[in-house]
Amino acid sequence: MDYIYLGTSGLRVPKYILGTLPFSGTNGFEAMGDVDVKEATKMVDMSLDAGINMFDTANLYSHGDAEKVLGSAIKDRRDEVLLTSKTGFQLGDNPNARGASRLNIEKSIEASLKRLGTDYLDLYFVHLWDGRTPVEETIAVMTDLVKSGKIRYWGVSNYSGWALARTYTLAEQAGYIPPVCQQIYYTPEAREAEYELLPAAGELGMGSMIWSPLGEGLLNGKISRGQTAPENTRQGAGWPEPWVMDNERLYNVIDALQEVADARGATVPQIALAWVKDRPNVGPVVIAARNEDQLRENINSFEMVLTEDEHDKIESVTRPEPFYPLWHRVMSSFDRGSPSEMPYLKGYKKSMNIE
Repeated sequence: MDYIYLGTSGLRVPKYILGTLPFSGTNGFEAMGDVDVKEATKMVDMSLDAGINMFDTANLYSHGDAEKVLGSAIKDRRDEVLLTSKTGFQLGDNPNARGASRLNIEKSIEASLKRLGTDYLDLYFVHLWDGRTPVEETIAVMTDLVKSGKIRYWGVSNYSGWALARTYTLAEQAGYIPPVCQQIYYTPEAREAEYELLPAAGELGMGSMIWSPLGEGLLNGKISRGQTAPENTRQGAGWPEPWVMDNERLYNVIDALQEVADARGATVPQIALAWVKDRPNVGPVVIAARNEDQLRENINSFEMVLTEDEHDKIESVTRPEPFYPLWHRVMSSFDRGSPSEMPYLKGYKKSMNIE
């Protein structure tokens, strides 16, 4: 397993991180999986054996029960692992138990630390943008948590490009501690992050951690034009996410992934993960599994490096359209693109048939 620096911070993390959404499977998360402490402990063992020493969770997952399972699975080996968690979604009836306010963040971190059985987190995320709480309030409380030792670093998740830039620059200018990472949704089918989020993080010096690179189960190899999701999967159990822009486009990318997988003797999930991990500006990738076989399959994809032709076969099917101002940039100032956005501008240029 390769280790990379998280943005421009001094924190080195594995390229693959184990996500814990399938842990517990209670409180409305039954469709995600039902990994208990015994199975989670085996998954932690497998991950550590493969060099994966970072584990991602959130207070949202099974409403805290996933944190409890993870805490039990890493008991007595806290020094061997890196832990992340998140807060921001509404939990319970308390109107203040949500968002990025000081009150919610301070209460949330204490509850997460207790459930995880630790006195600090290596990385703590604001799980979603809170446009009703002043950004300065969020930055201040996260800085306080770092200085108190309850968290080592902090990040944001599911922000828009302007919200990401505003948060980072306000923290930097005011002398607070800026976020070191964003966690975002990005798959071979869902590439909206290329418009703003991936290049923005690259320019700001932030890492981009990818959640659900298999499209919340859409790219698990069990769905195709003629095959709907089995009932024992997330999509087959009625999970509402993700939003799919165009089903025909989805099937086109599944076809491309399957073609590459068949030629390699691999699986669709492995090819999807191999594609995502080597994309421009992509940092660590959060993988998850409902059982040991799935986890082994996903981990084995790390050694796969797609050829240029294989990569392009997948990339060309789902290349984002060059919306304004991107088409104008390509036509009028292509050579002035910043380093983090040039890979995407080159793709738009191909789409526009510009030499």
